[in-house]
Amino acid sequence: MRGFSLNQATTKRWPLDDLVAGCVEAGVGAVGLWREEVSEYGTDKAAALVRDAGLTVSSLCRGGFFHESHWYDENRRAIEQAATLGTDTLVLVSGGLPGTSRDLDGARRHVGDAIGALVPDALAAGVRLAIEPLHPMFCSDRCVVATLDQALQLAAPYPAEAVGVVIDTYHLWWDDKVWDGIAEAGRQGRLAAFQLADWITPLPAGVLLGRGLPGTGSVDLRRFARAVRETGYDGHVEVEVFHEDVWARPGAAVLAEAIAGYQAAVA
Repeated sequence: MRGFSLNQATTKRWPLDDLVAGCVEAGVGAVGLWREEVSEYGTDKAAALVRDAGLTVSSLCRGGFFHESHWYDENRRAIEQAATLGTDTLVLVSGGLPGTSRDLDGARRHVGDAIGALVPDALAAGVRLAIEPLHPMFCSDRCVVATLDQALQLAAPYPAEAVGVVIDTYHLWWDDKVWDGIAEAGRQGRLAAFQLADWITPLPAGVLLGRGLPGTGSVDLRRFARAVRETGYDGHVEVEVFHEDVWARPGAAVLAEAIAGYQAAVA
C-alpha cells in the first residue's frame, strides 16, 4: 500500500474517527483531508487523531476561491491549518469569474497575483501551494484554471518549493497536451500532488458529483500513472471521488474498492 492515500471526499459520510480507524485496519498510511470537515472536528484534535494513528496527511483541500472578497485572510488560515495537520501540500482551487464579469484573462491574472501574495506565508509555514486545474466546464463558477499548462504558467514566477501543481485524472484526461505538461511539471519540480478518479457517463445532474472510483470509467489511469512516475514523483497517490452513490455505501467497502482500483492502475 506504499503511496496510496484515501482522500476524505471519497468517503464523505464516513466520520473522521471511523475513517482513520478504517485506514489503519486496511494498512493505508495516508489520508487527504478537507478543511470543512477538519474545522468541524477541530483542527488540533484532528491533527492529534491522525498523528496518533501513525497516518500521514497527504494534502489539505482546499484553499483558493480567489474571486471571493475575503480570499487573503481565508487562505492564510488554510496555510496555518495545513501546517497544524502536518501536511506540506495545500490544494488550491482558484475560483471562478467574480460577479457578472466575463474577463477570463483578468481573472487568471488575479489568481497569479493572489498566489504571489501568499507565497511568503507558505514558505514560512513549510506548505506548498498546489494549483489544481479543473475541467473547463467548471471555469465560470469554480476554477478559471482549466489546463495544466495554465497552472504551470501561474506557478512559474514563484519558487517551486512554494508553488506546485496538481495532476487530477478526472479533470485533465481530455487534454492531449497533458503528457507534455506532466513531463514539464517534473522537470520544474512542481508536481505537488497526484489524484485518481475516473470519468463516468452519463454525468449526473450535478456534474460536480460525476466522478467514479478508479477503473469504472473512461480514463486511461495507467497512462497517467506511468507519466507521473517517469517524472520521478514519489509522493502519495490520492483517490478522490465525488459521487452520491459512492457516498451512500459503507466507508470500508468504498476504501476496499479504491485500493483495488489504485493497485490496478498504479501498483
